[in-house]
Amino acid sequence: MKVLLNILIGISSFASMEAVAWLAHKYLMHGFLWGLHKDHHHKEHYGVLEHNDFFFLIFATPGMACLAIGIYTTANYALFIGIGISLYGLCYFLVHDIFIHQRIKLFRNSNNSYLLGIRRAHKVHHKHLGKEHGECFGMLWVPKKFFKEKKNQVS
Repeated sequence: MKVLLNILIGISSFASMEAVAWLAHKYLMHGFLWGLHKDHHHKEHYGVLEHNDFFFLIFATPGMACLAIGIYTTANYALFIGIGISLYGLCYFLVHDIFIHQRIKLFRNSNNSYLLGIRRAHKVHHKHLGKEHGECFGMLWVPKKFFKEKKNQVS
């Protein structure tokens, strides 16, 4: 029973991170932390990294802290919270940085309607170059309308 509870904690932590990412993206990155996020919309960076990449450290810190607490104390649940947060971070990197933005040239083409919908929603998000009037702040869960478009409309 304890194993099932730990798995449920990990899955819940993973799913909760989508809400955390959405809220942080909308209210922090497109709010008072726009200075760090701006180059992601404008491509004003030089080289491989963007200022926006510092958000990785911000989001990774709670996951690493939970992993450490779970490993070095008797708070076993913290380990599974850390695993859920870390797995979300891995998915974010794979979907956002590799699949959508092609920062590493892998997974260029897909016929998967879910992945194409995510890519469409992200393109809509990036059409706004300023911090105002943004839409589609999520990464894994986006509005249904992006999954209903025909595949031949995707570039």
